[in-house]
Amino acid sequence: MASARPHYGAGALQRSGMLSKEQLFRLFLEFAHLVDKPEVKKRISDAVQARQEAVGVTTEIQEEIFLRMGVEPKFGIASLGKVNTVYKDDRELMLKFYEFVAREEMACDEAELGRDAFQQKMQQFTKSQEQQLKLLQQLRNLSLDRQQAFFQDLQARMQYLHKQGAPSMSTRDIQDFHQQFLMRSN
Repeated sequence: MASARPHYGAGALQRSGMLSKEQLFRLFLEFAHLVDKPEVKKRISDAVQARQEAVGVTTEIQEEIFLRMGVEPKFGIASLGKVNTVYKDDRELMLKFYEFVAREEMACDEAELGRDAFQQKMQQFTKSQEQQLKLLQQLRNLSLDRQQAFFQDLQARMQYLHKQGAPSMSTRDIQDFHQQFLMRSN
């Protein structure tokens, strides 16, 4: 893919400092736009079929975007590793950053799992989110003391299961635990 080097004159690329919010927002937006394109999905999928890491391709895509932005690609990637520290108090940027990370993970998952398995995984994820929201709505109906007691009991249960080598609790397990908690405390 041919790349232009805008605004930095004579081929100079940004290699120091930190990426600005505007640069990060541009990266997030362009990346989201690109990974939704069929040809980019195919590029990632082809890499997986060739036994390459999907994340390697998404990193290449990010590097291409950085180059178009006038940012030295390796510097841009290194800057992404500092976003959590530099912008930790910027709620808007951090939300967009986590959306960006999630979108990258989804693009990799889709390539690695295949379309059907990925869609099934997304349906399960959506169902789990709906169950979690329902549980949170139920918890809001409890007094703060009872909410705190529930979370303390839940934490103790999770620690016990962890020590026993059991798998982590699913959303359904937590809902069942919540129902048992309500029956015990009534």
